Amino acid sequence: MNSVELTVNKRVIQRAVEPRTSLADMMRDTLDLTGTHLGCEHGVCGACTILVDGVPTRSCITYAVACDGADVTTIEGLDHDEIATELRAAFTSEHALQCGYCTPGMLVSARDLVKRLPDADEKQIRIGMSGNLCRCTGYVGIVRAVQSVITERRARDIAPEDGGRKVLGPAGSGHNGCVSSQKLMPAQPAVSEPAAAVAPLNIPDFTPSTTLEQQFTVAHPPAKVFALFADIAAVASCLPGATLVGTPRPERVEGAIRVKIGPISANFNGAARVERDEANLSGRILGVGNDQRSRSTTQGEIRYRLVPEVDGVATRVELSIGYSLTGMLAQVGRSGLVRDLAGRLVAEFAGNLDRRLSGDVTSAPSAAADLNGVSLILGLLRERAMHVVRRLTGRGGSA
Repeated sequence: MNSVELTVNKRVIQRAVEPRTSLADMMRDTLDLTGTHLGCEHGVCGACTILVDGVPTRSCITYAVACDGADVTTIEGLDHDEIATELRAAFTSEHALQCGYCTPGMLVSARDLVKRLPDADEKQIRIGMSGNLCRCTGYVGIVRAVQSVITERRARDIAPEDGGRKVLGPAGSGHNGCVSSQKLMPAQPAVSEPAAAVAPLNIPDFTPSTTLEQQFTVAHPPAKVFALFADIAAVASCLPGATLVGTPRPERVEGAIRVKIGPISANFNGAARVERDEANLSGRILGVGNDQRSRSTTQGEIRYRLVPEVDGVATRVELSIGYSLTGMLAQVGRSGLVRDLAGRLVAEFAGNLDRRLSGDVTSAPSAAADLNGVSLILGLLRERAMHVVRRLTGRGGSA
């Protein structure tokens, strides 16, 4: 057991806790402050958000012992807080809550935005609240509530405050007893390096959590297909949603892929390296990327092998697509839907590749094209409906 001393809602308390006890469990089980809700317990949903030294903190993944000496404020400690009072009224008037389970964490995060943002910018509010998930409201009322409070306070000449973390380390670690804390350095302006001075990209190998096997055939000889695969920009132009940054080189390719499926959108920015084995007509693309809006990160690899068909006149392209996804998108993704969408993407890529190999570059999609998620899903539903009909009429064979 470890002795931890905290100032919780302006009251000094000292308790003996296990080293593995989270700050959320200490608030709920030891101090009976059950307004701090537990949802995912992985730091994703934001229901457990409280203030540690004035900074919103995921209490479910913060050890209580790491906060020894810290000032902690839970939702109960904001009963008479001016900003929280205004937010509660705005949440009510804008119908920004339904079941209310996420609301304590929402209010804590929203209060931080009201203090820091200079104006009621919807994009900044959505980014700032993206770490708090709600299964009920659709977020429109929440955003409007935060906007209204910011607008009203700025109209009363209440200036924004400087906020955020002042030290590196676990939440609450900015105290004398935590010698490992380091002061954050001021942000430095980005300096672009000449392409020749950029170091080779070091992307470690990894074991994908999900692997998809796909294949397609194009009416062109393997040598021609393999030669096109050496043109990274040409390959990227065949992939819907892909864009490149700078001049691609095999050892370093930088770019992004944008995906939009209904209301869900993600823009993964990252980099990759390309490996080729001319003797076996095979290769691999290994990359990493992250989407800031959803705070999701992915590692991925595409292995391909070209197999001659029809006496070498055509080529079967065999693909093995492996990836690992973390963050919010990993929580809402479904493997079956991902597999179906991957199949459709590969089919669209194959069509674009075949047209480019035939010399038709005008019909290839633009590099910035979004994936049409609605049409993908509708097509998926149509295919499944046809499959059911075939089974019922006895024409589809066994499934």
